[in-house]
Amino acid sequence: MNKSGKSFRKFLLLWSGQLISAIGSGLTSFGLGIYVFQQTGKASAMALVTLLAFMPSLLLSAFAGVLADRYDRRLLMVLGDGLSALGLVFILICMLSGEAQLWQICVGVTISSVFSSLLAPAYKATVTDLLTEEEYIRAGGFVQVAGSAKYLISPIIAGFLLTVSDIKLLLVIDICTFFVTVASTLAVRKGLASKKCEQAKSFTREFKDGWGAISDNRGVLVLVIMSSVMTFFLGFIETLSTPMILAFSDSSVVGTLATIVATGMLVSSVIIGFLPIKRDYVKILSIALFCEGIFMAVFGLRENIVLLCISGFLFFAMMPFANTTLDFLVRTNIDNSVQGRAWSLIGLISQLGFVAAYALSGVLADYVFTPLLVDGGVLADSVGKIIGTGRGRGTGLLIIIAGILLCVTSVILYNLKSVKKLENRGGLCITG
Repeated sequence: MNKSGKSFRKFLLLWSGQLISAIGSGLTSFGLGIYVFQQTGKASAMALVTLLAFMPSLLLSAFAGVLADRYDRRLLMVLGDGLSALGLVFILICMLSGEAQLWQICVGVTISSVFSSLLAPAYKATVTDLLTEEEYIRAGGFVQVAGSAKYLISPIIAGFLLTVSDIKLLLVIDICTFFVTVASTLAVRKGLASKKCEQAKSFTREFKDGWGAISDNRGVLVLVIMSSVMTFFLGFIETLSTPMILAFSDSSVVGTLATIVATGMLVSSVIIGFLPIKRDYVKILSIALFCEGIFMAVFGLRENIVLLCISGFLFFAMMPFANTTLDFLVRTNIDNSVQGRAWSLIGLISQLGFVAAYALSGVLADYVFTPLLVDGGVLADSVGKIIGTGRGRGTGLLIIIAGILLCVTSVILYNLKSVKKLENRGGLCITG
């Protein structure tokens, strides 16, 4: 390790802990989704749980970003990982006393989400602490692998465990993963200078500094706003894919299918890790998003397992290309001293699209689109002739529409001059 504290080996140790944490979180996410849908039969109920597991962490991320720049980032990661287990413990206790009610699950996931807000900004900023600029893209591939674990590894494990046990086992496993994650974070903390608390600036001032890092660069601001539009469309397939598949299959099929399609993300992430992207970041980002939209539309087209596997695999294969190029364009255009604050605000703005999608998708599926495509529905004799009719076809149509609109967004993004200028700055960083 060099004197500045940069170390790819320590990054890998930290990454390993996050990989294990992602697997545990994926078990809980998959299991609770299946549990809530089977208990209620409503995509809107499942979407509500997803929304409450996501929104508190997102809304608190700006505050957490200020903490990440003011205090020890590794300590914040430990607190975030450890305390977020409290919500899972609450849900587990409720289930041990009988069937957990929807409101109890909502309370538990909200508690977990509140404390998880400490993790993301501190983790992203720590990655920057540990790596040289030339290692960002290579590390991005590994980060995508860890992110894909909740889609690649967790579903098939959860699907199998649900056939031999129940949701309580998944919760116990997830709670236990926190010990491993905390240990790896503490190990990385050794040898890195602890950030001393600076009281010279107020939280409001530091928040403004983070916003200034984004807003002062028009390209970064435009890219972040466009990212919110993208996440809105992506949120529909994330929320509705499970209800759509459960309409004609069971949880074990969902788990197996989810693992198969997520291998697309693994393959692409490994490729990026060993063959880093070195130019044409905006072009690659736009093409990846356009292809994601096409494969989303195909995914919602039919209740056919083979078609779902192929389109889902290709959809996930595009995600690492989009995420890695977007990450690079932003990371190389923001000063490291404000990255904690900046990343928290970037996460807040860009992921507001997910919040809107989670709030709307389930309601639209249950009360608008599903009635249109059941037998005798308004669209049964028109659109239904193409995509079929039944309980899950309304959700399929929503996914198709979202995919088409994502394609349109990618074309707009590619033609934005302010975003293209970010690549010139990134190119200078890579070579210099």
